[in-house]
This record gives sequence, structure tokens and C-alpha cells, in this order.
Amino acid sequence: MIRTTTLAVLLAASFSVFAAEQAKTKVDLTKAKEIAEGMCVACHGADGNSPAPANPILAGQIPEYLYKQLSNFKAVDGKPAVRNNAIMGGMVAALSDEDMKSLSVYFSQQKMKPSAAKEEKLLAEGKTLWRGGDFEKGIPACAGCHGPAGAGLPAQYPRLAGQYAEYTANQLKIFRSHERANDSEKVMRTIAGKLSDRQIDAIAEYAAGLR
Repeated sequence: MIRTTTLAVLLAASFSVFAAEQAKTKVDLTKAKEIAEGMCVACHGADGNSPAPANPILAGQIPEYLYKQLSNFKAVDGKPAVRNNAIMGGMVAALSDEDMKSLSVYFSQQKMKPSAAKEEKLLAEGKTLWRGGDFEKGIPACAGCHGPAGAGLPAQYPRLAGQYAEYTANQLKIFRSHERANDSEKVMRTIAGKLSDRQIDAIAEYAAGLR
């Protein structure tokens, strides 16, 4: 509990710094809209509502989280990207820091068209894990960080409510394999490492149905 509280304080402090820096950076929503309609539309939709379940819905997402992901996809000063993805790495290569912050704010302001749960047989298990975790396996409740309704915690944890189950499940699996490793203090890698495929699918389905 102490470690979790300390981590939350550190994360809050780090994102407070980000918020201060963001305030200094001009946000150009007109340019962001142009970038979204020209570069992002095929995979995420012009308004951030992805047409494909394999790609995340960006509309309504927490802007600080979106900015972190965009910046993590970008290789800087010859160093490899923190989050490795060939497609996204190519997309963000030409974006400036201002562009990424503007896009993050733009997508956060778009109205989300939420996905829906489809596998009803998994919902009860997903609800249990989301609300209470699995004490015996050391799995904390998802609601502890992402909120009871999956709205996330501004500047700290992403919104998962209404996200495509396919995308959420895939992210949990690549956290589990450490293919994705841009989580603070290895929190998601540690949790995902304790989840079975069925538990991952159950959590993803339950989150898709949250509002």
C-alpha cells in the first residue's frame, strides 16, 4: 500500500510538471485537425473514433496520456523509441512537440463513440477482476487506477471505458511479454504478467462495456 501511494505521488508530481510545460506550449487545434484528417484518419478516424478494433479509439482520451504515447513512439537524438512500433514510429517522426501536444488535446476534445462488450460469458469474471482483482494471485483491482467506470485518472492513467476489447487485450498481452515497456515502475508489466489469457479477455470485454 505504501509503495502504491508513493508511486501515485511521484506520478502526480511528474504529470504536474508536464501540465506546466504544456501550458507554455501553444496548442494549435486547427493544425491538429489537419494532421488528424490527413495522417491519422485511416487507422484512428479523423475524429479519433477508430474504424478498426485493432486500433485504439483516441476520442475522449486523457490528453496527457495521448501525448506520452506519441512522444514515446518517437525516436530522439539517435536513441530508439521508448515504445517500439514501426507504423507509429514513422507517423510521429516528422511531428514536432507542439504538434503532438496539439493532437493530444484535439483528440481528447472529440466525442467518443464507445465500443461494446460482445462476449457476455466473460463479463462476470471481468467485473470481478475490475472491481476486486484477485488477492490470491496478487492482482490488484483495475478500478484502483482506471476508476470504477473506467474513466481513468487525469494525467496519470488512461480511460479504458468503451475501448475496443481487441485492442485492450492486445496491449495487456504485450505488457505481459514486455514487448511494450513504457509503463512507470513496470506496473502494467507486473500486473499483466500474472494474468491468464482468459483473464485478459475478461477484463478487456468488461472495460469495453463500461460507460
